[in-house]
Amino acid sequence: MSQHPAPLRVAMWSGPRNISTAMMRAWENRGDCAVSDEPLYAHYLAHTGLDHPARDDVIADGETDWRRVVASLLGPAPGGAAVWYQKHMTHHLLPHIDRGWIAQLRNVLLIRDPRQVVASYVKSRATVTADDIGLPQQVALYEELTLAGAPPPVIDAGDFLRAPAAHLRALCDWLGIPFTDRMLHWPQGPRDSDGIWAPHWYARVWQSTGFEPPVEKDITLSGAAAEVAEQCRPHYQRLHALRMQVGPGADAG
Repeated sequence: MSQHPAPLRVAMWSGPRNISTAMMRAWENRGDCAVSDEPLYAHYLAHTGLDHPARDDVIADGETDWRRVVASLLGPAPGGAAVWYQKHMTHHLLPHIDRGWIAQLRNVLLIRDPRQVVASYVKSRATVTADDIGLPQQVALYEELTLAGAPPPVIDAGDFLRAPAAHLRALCDWLGIPFTDRMLHWPQGPRDSDGIWAPHWYARVWQSTGFEPPVEKDITLSGAAAEVAEQCRPHYQRLHALRMQVGPGADAG
């Protein structure tokens, strides 16, 4: 009995209010890639009791047993795809979740300046903590993977948006797969692969057809939001120093 070849499982570990959904679009548009949108989200909400938009729908639609989620992520890819891109939020990795399975994935960290993350986050949520942003968890995950001998590449969202093709080429090279220009543009609108929470969070991505250049904004934070951004700053700086860097002009062509 022949076995289906194992897919290349790419796990992108991000925090909220990043370019993670646009990145998922890029990978899904390759043509050889299936995607999964935050598969641990239902478990995260069910376990923490947090009140997120569409909370009940997310729990009802998803799998709340993290062990079953992990088993599925290590199983056959949807549709038998050769590449399986898994979009993860690092804060969904709650402390009680065993981490051993993560080493079976090709892991990448996606980071963003915490001031920008917090400024965006508080537009939709009344409160914010450092754990909500996911940067402390990203540092912990980086350390765990490095100790296991597999330090993950780190992509900074700001750098990426200034040179998306160069970063995607470098990432594809690291993964041992060909880069395709199809990763740079995609059709507008929702996807069947979008999480059930998409109407609450993905409006901008639904309108997009590609990665947009970064926009420099004056950010003013105060109170708890400013404190959280400052608390996350050392974590961001540590990972930022390890980020993937591409040469000047590498995005041309």
